[in-house]
Amino acid sequence: MENAKSDVLIIGGGVIGCSIARELSKYQCRTILLEKDEDVCSGTSKANSAIVHAGYDAKTGSLKAKLNVQGNLMMEPLAKELDFDFKRNASMVLCFDKEDMPALQALYERGVANGVPGLKIISGEEARQMEPNLSDEVVSALYAPTGGIVCPFGLTIALAENAFENGVEFFFNTKVLEIVKNENGYLVKTNRGDFETTYIVNAAGVYADEFHNMVSEKKIHITPRRGDYCLLDKEAGNHVSATIFQLPGKYGKGILVTPTVHGNLLVGPTAIDQEDKDGTATTAEGLAEACEKATKSVKNVPFRQVITSFAGLRAHEDNNEFVLGEPEDAEGFFDAAGIESPGLSCAPAMGLYLAEMVAEKGKFEKKADFKATRKGIVKAAELSREERAALIKEKPEYGTIICRCENISEGEIVDAITRPLGARSLDGIKRRVRQGMGRCQAGFCTPRTMEILSRETGIPMEQICKNSNGSEMIRG
Repeated sequence: MENAKSDVLIIGGGVIGCSIARELSKYQCRTILLEKDEDVCSGTSKANSAIVHAGYDAKTGSLKAKLNVQGNLMMEPLAKELDFDFKRNASMVLCFDKEDMPALQALYERGVANGVPGLKIISGEEARQMEPNLSDEVVSALYAPTGGIVCPFGLTIALAENAFENGVEFFFNTKVLEIVKNENGYLVKTNRGDFETTYIVNAAGVYADEFHNMVSEKKIHITPRRGDYCLLDKEAGNHVSATIFQLPGKYGKGILVTPTVHGNLLVGPTAIDQEDKDGTATTAEGLAEACEKATKSVKNVPFRQVITSFAGLRAHEDNNEFVLGEPEDAEGFFDAAGIESPGLSCAPAMGLYLAEMVAEKGKFEKKADFKATRKGIVKAAELSREERAALIKEKPEYGTIICRCENISEGEIVDAITRPLGARSLDGIKRRVRQGMGRCQAGFCTPRTMEILSRETGIPMEQICKNSNGSEMIRG
């Protein structure tokens, strides 16, 4: 591969890798990002609760606590800069037994110590006045007004596009096979050739332990922790307005019920440890558990309106803390490993934290011409009648609806394909404009979307994939 020498090489195109890439793009250094799949946001970042946690859960003084509160504060201005969906909808942690009130009080005190603003403990009656569908068993709740919800695809793609516009180079379908330390830094061997780099940032999700252990004698171990979810139709989206948690247990925050920024209702996740780092198949038992436990918090959840289910993996490190920075025996190698909840909430702050660490090590100077803003894809359905008419007059393809469930036009799909780091798979289009995410789950719009993708990219129809190579939609 010609001139594949970089100052910094990032492994992993999830929300953490893209956040670090965006922050590093503010500096005068050559940054390359390698992603084993065909697009950013293809692993842990694509399948999670989409929650921006307030920051009361992590142990006071931990990196999780510090980066959670900071990341939460950064999310709103970042959403304005990069034009992605974010909403402060508040959150509640429910207590069902007066005997558990000391645990709720401890959570409140931890949140205050962590610097979470506006926290208060409210009675069960107060909670039900705010959320009428809460269970009659709720005796008290911790209310956090700074809790939020975000589009994890929108956030990750926005970070990646802005990083790309500021000079970061992205290599997709590029799987790291081996990392070798040399006198100038590191040689990274991949399925697409070798890359030389001075510094590495390891943001590889559930695979981050494998890359860390290639260069350091101080081993880490990540367990993929699967979480099953149910997504309900938009008709159920107003069943609750805040994100509803249960008092945390051994495996995390329990089953939550939350609206999404797109108006659906989300229930989950379970917490099932497994060895398979690619195993994201749901199970009937896991989905049944999620639904059953959700009814403890919220009454009358309309489960007949479930439109899809999915599972995601959290990268659980044995020591239950983020692994950030240089190992003592691997200079120039920077970990962003063990990133489980509240990793999505921490992403903006973690990107800043690690980029500053790398920039200081490399003595990189800030750019004078960094472009801080990015404009997302026009959402034609959200325009006024006059605005939409003007848009269609200028670009007639915005008048042709391809996805009826989500009211997505041909113009939006074309933009998803042709913009910087444009989609090259059906899931890539889906994550950018929500084509196929509605009630029929792409049952009607897939053939036409494939035709548009083939037309705009030149990819033959029989080579178009749902996501990564091997998921071709047409066989024979």
